[in-house]
Amino acid sequence: MTEITYDVTIIGGGPGGYVAAVRAAQLGLKVALVEKEHLGGVCLNWGCIPTKALLRNAEVIDLLGQGKAFGFALEGFEADYGQAVDRSRKVSDRLVKGVDSLMRKNKIDVLEGTGTLAAANAVQVALNDGSERTIHTENIILAAGGRARTVPGIEPDGARILTYREAIVLREVPASVVIVGAGPIGMEFAQIWQAYGAQVTVVEMLSRALPLEDEEVSAVVERAFKRRKVKLLTSTRVRGIEVTGDGLQVEVASEKKGEQTLEAERVLVAIGVQANSEGLGPAGAGVQVERGNVVIDDQMRTNVPGIYAIGDLTGKLALAHVASAQGIVAAEAIAGQETRKLDYEFMPRCTYCQPQVASFGLTEAQAAERGHEFKTGRFNFLANGKALALDERDGFVKIVADTTTGEILGAHLVGPEVTELLPELVLARTWELTPDEIAGAVHAHPTLSEALMEATHGVFGTAIHG
Repeated sequence: MTEITYDVTIIGGGPGGYVAAVRAAQLGLKVALVEKEHLGGVCLNWGCIPTKALLRNAEVIDLLGQGKAFGFALEGFEADYGQAVDRSRKVSDRLVKGVDSLMRKNKIDVLEGTGTLAAANAVQVALNDGSERTIHTENIILAAGGRARTVPGIEPDGARILTYREAIVLREVPASVVIVGAGPIGMEFAQIWQAYGAQVTVVEMLSRALPLEDEEVSAVVERAFKRRKVKLLTSTRVRGIEVTGDGLQVEVASEKKGEQTLEAERVLVAIGVQANSEGLGPAGAGVQVERGNVVIDDQMRTNVPGIYAIGDLTGKLALAHVASAQGIVAAEAIAGQETRKLDYEFMPRCTYCQPQVASFGLTEAQAAERGHEFKTGRFNFLANGKALALDERDGFVKIVADTTTGEILGAHLVGPEVTELLPELVLARTWELTPDEIAGAVHAHPTLSEALMEATHGVFGTAIHG
């Protein structure tokens, strides 16, 4: 007999899948969640969370290296990277256990195994214990996430040529490492390994580090990394990697410097992610896939009634909080609730190297390309009392606003803890507040958030301290 057992079955237990499961259960739906490895997915286990734990260790080491500025001296200091990795794993494990607890609390059935589409209303599960089970369900949410994208012709081996997944659990710092890609993953690992003594070279085929960010933001980060003796090779392509007896030879080429060979103990390939769409069986169920990404509408619906997709699988924006937001929309759509349209261009984006980077919306160049008449307000952390007290003076806050309507077109921050400052601006943009309304809100002194107030004053040329 075939019976509809669940209202919704979710394939993938990452930050999109498990959030969708909780929201669906809150709305009274009977939910099954299929996860082949660990709840929390890449984010909790191999990405966002453990990297932030390791970055915190790196920050502490950097701070201890500033003894002269703060009036202390250290002798015989030793940093144990293995202990740092152990701490990062404990942080991840704690959160994974928390997600498991959420599943039990919300009466969500978790199946440990690999799920594939058997039909528009059925999921075939190859359970990790070797058995199989078919789940019959009214709706399906595809949330299988993504994996590291690789350079054509270069195959990571997990030992010397790494992706983020192997790098995050590596217990020994490479003496030397070449990082391919100067996006968030590459720059964060560059900071971690450099703080522990590695010789780091970052190779980026585009013209600057963090190439999707504002140009001035990239320049601030590049200067900070060069001060740390991280070698940045921009406008440079990797031609190939050769394994030698005691390391790796990385062949790179650029128009300015021509071809050169970099030698390193290890290589990290960090050029983004690609969707895990191949193993879901979407073609057999008739789900539309374009360039490896599952096609969705504003309610996360695919072209097949009853099948939804969220997260990295959709190719919209490979960020955990985007996947979670999509998961909530999908669950609410299935439950017949009113949903909110997600604007991916204005989703918050964060990079947690030092200085931190946070942004959303359009850069000045993009605003000009689209024909906007705009004004820009900018305030440097060099004039912020709290930043100076912290001895963190690099960076700025930049607001791009429409001249006529006052609409915030974009915000670009680089500096101390700016990832924690961005939500105020995201909230302002969401509820259509204008820069003068933010500027009119009294901000406590001394705080880093005063830089937001000053930058919005700056849109009108009235910044007090700028």
